[in-house]
Amino acid sequence: MRVLMISDVYFPRVTGVSTSIQTFAREFVAKGHEVTLIAPDYGSSTPDPFEILRIPSRYLPIDPEDRILQPFRIRGLTRSLAERGFDLLHVQTPFIAHYSGLALAKRLGIPVVESYHTFFEEYFHHYVSFVPSRWLQRAARFFSTAQCNAVDALAVPSQAMLDVLVRYGVETHAKVIPTGIDLTQFSRGDGSRFRARFGIPPKRPMLVHVSRLAFEKNIDFVLRAFARVVQQVPDVLLAIAGEGPARPELDRLAVKLGLTDNILFTGYLSRDGSLEDCYCAGSAFVFASRTETQGLVLLEAMALGVPVVSTAVMGTKEVLGDGKGSLIAEEDEVDFADKAVSLLTDQALRDRLSVEAVEHARSWSAPVLADRMLGLYEEVISSRQRS
Repeated sequence: MRVLMISDVYFPRVTGVSTSIQTFAREFVAKGHEVTLIAPDYGSSTPDPFEILRIPSRYLPIDPEDRILQPFRIRGLTRSLAERGFDLLHVQTPFIAHYSGLALAKRLGIPVVESYHTFFEEYFHHYVSFVPSRWLQRAARFFSTAQCNAVDALAVPSQAMLDVLVRYGVETHAKVIPTGIDLTQFSRGDGSRFRARFGIPPKRPMLVHVSRLAFEKNIDFVLRAFARVVQQVPDVLLAIAGEGPARPELDRLAVKLGLTDNILFTGYLSRDGSLEDCYCAGSAFVFASRTETQGLVLLEAMALGVPVVSTAVMGTKEVLGDGKGSLIAEEDEVDFADKAVSLLTDQALRDRLSVEAVEHARSWSAPVLADRMLGLYEEVISSRQRS
């Protein structure tokens, strides 16, 4: 197949959407398919085994890390793309990419699949504080329903998210297709190398958190629970890898909780081994987002044999399953802290959960889930041909 994708974000912009696009596209190419991605130009790029058409873009005022695609430049690609004979267009994000993608697919005469990556009902009120949150939730539901019903098929990363869309009134054919894990990439990491890089003593107890530092990630809860961990393990360190708009607030909260000597903000870490080393430096990976449609970072940690302490809400509930390789906590600071302390102090428990984590992650391999996505593509293409 010749697959055309379009997205409002991609690397070097670090998000779960970027990771999902890259993971699926690499697997498609490895299976003999052709992939072209239309994405913003950030002034720098990353090497990939598929074609990327970078669109000159403007800054997004509410988040300077993001860019706004310019629709007229996408329209200008129509003639050259029409000559390529694409079979299908896959829209990855619901902003300019959605509307420009629909228009482009219509001009090319090809069907559209869209991925629903983000739980927007629980997202917008963190960034548009001057509008009542209930209005934003209603708007998110309205636009999600309209957009999802405008495409030929949906790929949704978890059953929990699909259930939400069905409650909204989405009627489009949909399949649950999570993003898989590249088990080759996430099979080794060197925690000692990470500790040496940041001057962390080899024996210092350590926990790890990896995510975009965004308000909807519930990192403030992690910090408050971690303050209770410090009461029991005073020299413990929490390494937080990532960047984002919530960073200043998290800095202030760390100072307020007296955690400045116990927290290390590393910024973004590249997937050249640096991120993998970070995961492996800790006794456990801690996570508490309420809005994940999947929760890829949980699988990345588990694939590397790092036990997880996490709440189980939305997509994370499905990733964690029956708790193999993890300790599932309530969204309660005391319970969360107690489970983290258990992993910091009980080597036998860590060893058992580490083995379970690796085994659990194998069932989420990227090639298997890429085949599931290709199966959806084939259904949509065949349906269009019949009609």
